[in-house]
Amino acid sequence: MTNSKTTFLLAGHGSRNREGNDEIERFADQWRQKHPDWRIEVCFIEHADVLLNDGLDRAANGAERVVLIPFILNAAGHVKMELPAAIETARERHPNVDFVVTRHLGMGREIFDVLQKQLDRLMKALDVPDPQTTGVILLGRGSSDAGANGELARMARWIFEENDHELVDLAFTGVTWPRLETVVQRQVKLGMTQICVVPVYLFTGVLIERIGAQIERLKQQYPQVAFALGKHFGFEPEIFAILDRRASDDELEGSLLECDGCKYREAAEEEHLHDHSHTATGGCGHTHAHQDHANHAHDHSHCQHAKS
Repeated sequence: MTNSKTTFLLAGHGSRNREGNDEIERFADQWRQKHPDWRIEVCFIEHADVLLNDGLDRAANGAERVVLIPFILNAAGHVKMELPAAIETARERHPNVDFVVTRHLGMGREIFDVLQKQLDRLMKALDVPDPQTTGVILLGRGSSDAGANGELARMARWIFEENDHELVDLAFTGVTWPRLETVVQRQVKLGMTQICVVPVYLFTGVLIERIGAQIERLKQQYPQVAFALGKHFGFEPEIFAILDRRASDDELEGSLLECDGCKYREAAEEEHLHDHSHTATGGCGHTHAHQDHANHAHDHSHCQHAKS
């Protein structure tokens, strides 16, 4: 049962755009209002002042249990390797505190409902809301972890199954392919006269701004096509519902993070983390390419993967 000695720690990805981090802080404030008796803290994996180690130390101060919630949609290298590594060192620094890690947000029913609402709103905004001539593109962040990209691919198929659109594709803003411009070109060649682009992002940031600029260029490149662009959706009620479930005793009992306890993680971790300072105190001036995750694209059937 949740008590005053439990701290819930939201671990967001972090953005170079300060507004994106501020939105996560505002989300945490709203979650606190829903649960005034809970102690809820925030930290970030990168591009912020309070990174993982600092966040875990703050959460552990005066607590008997810290529940780390990866406030991330897909489980890539950050979730599979960096969070477990940070938890291990936090346990060494705070041996009297019980550290528990929940699953990331994932691509379950709640996220489907959010994306479906986005698509419905975009369709209503079109002059001719005909699914037969309207392509749909789910646009994700992109990862070199095949499992993380596969979660988005599964969601694209789910959207396809539940709607009447001829084309429902996925695209990525970076790291992997296909990119948005390529998918738009394909859909136009296949006869789509309208395209709904649904960003699969929780909060604003540099990439959200980049997507808006891309859509403006695509409108100029394809003046015969009507584009409708969705928004990030971190403040939707379904997101709060996921976190409430992650914080429930039923989910916390026996909770394992992706690759927490996985025999392959330690081997991949050394290469992935050797020049990553995301868990360090403060500072967000480092840069890195998210390419080392590819070495972790093994079959995770041996790990505990609960479905949302």
